[in-house]
Amino acid sequence: MPKERPPQLDSPVVAKVIKVASRLNIRLYRATGGRIGGNWRIGAGFRKSVPICLLTTTGRRSGRPRTAPLLHMPDGDRVILVASQGGLPKHPAWYHNIGEHPEVTVQLRRDVRRMRARTASPQERADLWPRLLDLYADFDDYQSWTDREIPVVICEPA
Repeated sequence: MPKERPPQLDSPVVAKVIKVASRLNIRLYRATGGRIGGNWRIGAGFRKSVPICLLTTTGRRSGRPRTAPLLHMPDGDRVILVASQGGLPKHPAWYHNIGEHPEVTVQLRRDVRRMRARTASPQERADLWPRLLDLYADFDDYQSWTDREIPVVICEPA
């Protein structure tokens, strides 16, 4: 049974702010090679910032490129993502997009990589989840706020 999600997070105003902030983050990240917008300093990331990448997927319905700024964990030549969507009951759109079109690009600072994204197996998720919580402890809260298992996504070189 999930913990109760703070109701203010579900406000339409918060959703709009997040959408506008994401667009701004993408522009600043691209313009500065991640110097601005390349670190998350909110919540558990306040004291120890968490790196951000830009994930570009192909829209499953539109076929158009869709970019999202996401927290990530480097893992050798792989990039590990969490489809948390702040503990909302539904998976984020980018996660649905990779199910249809797993070929993605990941921008890490100025380095843009063509990668293939896939959902981690249950064993891979079990191995990666503690490391992801070390990176950003709020993932644990997000998981407790939803009945769905939050997917871990592995992006590997294409």
